[in-house]
Amino acid sequence: MASVWVGTRGTIRDSPGFNASRDAEAIRKAIRGIGTDEKTLIDILTTRSNAQRQLIAKEYKAVAGKDLKDALKGDLSGNLERVIVALVMPPAVFDAKQLKKSMKGTGTDEKALIEILASRSSKQMKEVGQAYYTVYKKSLGDDISSDTSGDFRKALLTLADSRRDESQRVDEQLAKKDAQILYNAGEKRWGTDEDKFIEVLCFSSFPQLKLTFDEYRNLGGKKIEDSLKSELSGHFEDLLLAIVKCATNTPAFFAERLHRSLKGAGTDEFTLNRILVSRSEIDLLDIRAEYKKLYGRSLYSDIKSDTSGDYEATLLRICGGDD
Repeated sequence: MASVWVGTRGTIRDSPGFNASRDAEAIRKAIRGIGTDEKTLIDILTTRSNAQRQLIAKEYKAVAGKDLKDALKGDLSGNLERVIVALVMPPAVFDAKQLKKSMKGTGTDEKALIEILASRSSKQMKEVGQAYYTVYKKSLGDDISSDTSGDFRKALLTLADSRRDESQRVDEQLAKKDAQILYNAGEKRWGTDEDKFIEVLCFSSFPQLKLTFDEYRNLGGKKIEDSLKSELSGHFEDLLLAIVKCATNTPAFFAERLHRSLKGAGTDEFTLNRILVSRSEIDLLDIRAEYKKLYGRSLYSDIKSDTSGDYEATLLRICGGDD
């Protein structure tokens, strides 16, 4: 059975001739004693699929008597530690931890919340919700509720509830009807009916939404993005625009986020790590292609000029090649 976290356009795949106990032993040697053999850690963990890394972690615990994650945390530091630890987590647990982090303490990292909730499928969100509860003994919905408000909260909760239709079939009549609903809820009236936007954008499948947006354009001669920008504001607007982007072209959505995390002064390592790790087995090849198309440079070369040392080496291995 294919995992809901594996696509056909990833840069990391199952490693042929894989042997979990051999890898676990090599990692144990790399961590043991004075100094760490980072090269071995990077070589192994960036060339095995997540499913294989879970088997390595299991073997490691059996021989070393402690969690691989904790061993790595104790031995590495900074950005390298964060990206390597991310690699050994199951995808749903990694997302759950990223969501928790975006809501912890004062202030909320709305961008991370939006990125994860707008782009994950219902199946994935179900797993993330379960992982969140297992790790934190609290429901994701409760934390979102106490951390956000208004229409933004309502839309996030709908997405966290995994209610988006997953079917790939599209219905032209429904697209026409939904386009009219969106038009009536925004452009056609004084004030905006936000609930209708949530209803269409948070429940319909991505292929269906794509068709709805085409119909919307035929109806009012305006792109849905332009209407959202003139009708809505704040984080609610950001979230719905992210959904439109993901439904239209998910890899381009991530390419733009990566570009933002790399450009300007300082690097946003949290976003960089999250996208590279979470998309490495799904569509990172497509994200690289979109990046090149949008910015005329390769993602690989931008990572190279923005990071250094073992951290750079790890990210470049995940990135998988220079376009």
